[in-house]
Amino acid sequence: MGKLPSDVVREVIVRAQDVTDPRHGCEPDKRTIQEHIKLGVINLDKPVGPTSHEVAAWVKRVLEISRAGHSGTLDPKVSGILPVALENATKLTQALLPAGKEYVCTMHLHGEVPEHKLAQVLREFEGEIHQRPPIRAAVKRVLRIRRIYYIELLERDGRDVLLRVGCEAGTYIRKLFFDIGEALGCGAHMAELRRTRAGPFLEDETLVKLHDLADAYAFWREEGVEEHLRRAIMPVEAAVRHLPKIVVRDGAIDALCHGASLAAPGVLTLETGISRGDVVALMTIKGELISLAKAEMTSKQILEAEHGIVAKPERVVMSPGIYPRKWK
Repeated sequence: MGKLPSDVVREVIVRAQDVTDPRHGCEPDKRTIQEHIKLGVINLDKPVGPTSHEVAAWVKRVLEISRAGHSGTLDPKVSGILPVALENATKLTQALLPAGKEYVCTMHLHGEVPEHKLAQVLREFEGEIHQRPPIRAAVKRVLRIRRIYYIELLERDGRDVLLRVGCEAGTYIRKLFFDIGEALGCGAHMAELRRTRAGPFLEDETLVKLHDLADAYAFWREEGVEEHLRRAIMPVEAAVRHLPKIVVRDGAIDALCHGASLAAPGVLTLETGISRGDVVALMTIKGELISLAKAEMTSKQILEAEHGIVAKPERVVMSPGIYPRKWK
């Protein structure tokens, strides 16, 4: 099976070594439950029926918080993974929208198609395709290019074909199936759709249903049991697992929290495969997410640089004051 771009394997390069002060910050899994919620994301299993906006609003009411935002809209008739960020973590939602998506879907053919012809046409739709958003879409209907990373035929029952599709964000699966039907010469439409992946969020043990989230919150509020809520809500760091990371010195953290750019002397370790213009996650030695930034150098250049700006801020997540100020 093909892979999404976020599946690339990276290696960690050590540029310098330093220690971290245990009096400031903490490892993500050691935050208080209040801080855990404030810096939390939910790998939510959206049911068929409500809109993505309604689901996010419901999460906000259930958890009694002021902000909750989803990343990557799902139509009311579509189920599956809908990442929901809470409170301070909502700063990440827009930055995470471009992450690749995966769907398991049923395509209904309008005529008889031989197995070999179906397989051939499906292969032809892998790679770059041109799409014009459907009339009901919330975006401007201009022709645009989207990448299909893989189309895997899972099962077939007559004219019903079960497929797994890995694609670039912003791909319209309904339109994809219509175009496949045109290429087959018989027509086709999307009968059922479920999102099974959104960037780093997978259909695994972290997937949470709405009623399970409500139960977990009730356990904590009424009985003081944190275990279920910590399982339902993941640390914000889970949302950047797919991004290349740069670990910085304690002394650089507060400046970054105030929106400063990252200079080369502040870098301790970095991951391979960083290109100029890539979005990277800036992390503390303890594994906390400080911010998202845009790389100004490649991995090789960062490793060799003695001075200069390594990355410029995009979204700051950590609040100022958690680490001591070391800048003037």
